[in-house]
Amino acid sequence: MSQVGSEMDRAHTKPSRGSLSLGIARFGLAQVFLGCLSWGCVASAPHPLMQSTLWVGTSAEYVGAASQAYEFARKSLDEALSDTSWTACVEQTVGYQELPPAVILDIDETVLDNTKYFARKVRGSGASSRSSFTEWVNEASAPLVPGALGFINYARAQHVRVFFVTNRLAEEEEGTRRNLAHVGVIVDTDRDTVLMRNERPEWTRDKATRRSFVAQDHRILLLIGDDYNDFVPAETSLLKREALSQRHRDRWGVSWFVLPNPLYGSWLKAVYGFERGLSDKDKVRRMYAHLAGLE
Repeated sequence: MSQVGSEMDRAHTKPSRGSLSLGIARFGLAQVFLGCLSWGCVASAPHPLMQSTLWVGTSAEYVGAASQAYEFARKSLDEALSDTSWTACVEQTVGYQELPPAVILDIDETVLDNTKYFARKVRGSGASSRSSFTEWVNEASAPLVPGALGFINYARAQHVRVFFVTNRLAEEEEGTRRNLAHVGVIVDTDRDTVLMRNERPEWTRDKATRRSFVAQDHRILLLIGDDYNDFVPAETSLLKREALSQRHRDRWGVSWFVLPNPLYGSWLKAVYGFERGLSDKDKVRRMYAHLAGLE
């Protein structure tokens, strides 16, 4: 889970209701939002996460995309179990063929759906910060991503150990485990399978060290996540991310399965150039500049 940004600055000026209504009628909500950039009134535009939050929270398309990812993952799991040369993990290269099987799943937007948290953010109720997300985690009320529980139960029935590798912080583990239990996700008790960021000094935001940790005594059959960092170290430029995607293109839909997440992630950080401390207004300007490159 990436740390979310601050709330949009409150508007000091905004176009009249009549001009805004005309803009929506003629150009649509997104165009009005981008048009505000040239008016110098970014802060009065709709929150940049409004449409993506609504898509995840309300659309049948999101349910379909998530469900089909898990359905295809289930089918690939059967094939992976029968092929001892199969590994999904680029960090796993030798001596893994006879190890017991495992799968690695991310948690946020992969197993647990945080739409309710983002809806609060968009509506402006409460500060948006790491502490606000920790409070949300401790509520333990996030529902399941469609298809996740069925896949997890299927993997366990095939005697495949399920690991959860998340960038939630170590101090958020108790709330995370309560949430998983609340939605019916069974977590192994004979060893730690919920691997949090900073739980060990070497377990940083980059998940490669935790994948390597699992790979020491398990053959990793599948990787499932919503961010490129769930598969390979991916906090790099847009150009290099594209090259990585091409290099590993044969893994998608075979041993790597990605869930849709238009809300946040390393893809968005790459658009911002991984520059920290940007205001929401500056972030929107960066996004708008990248749109020009797509024309």
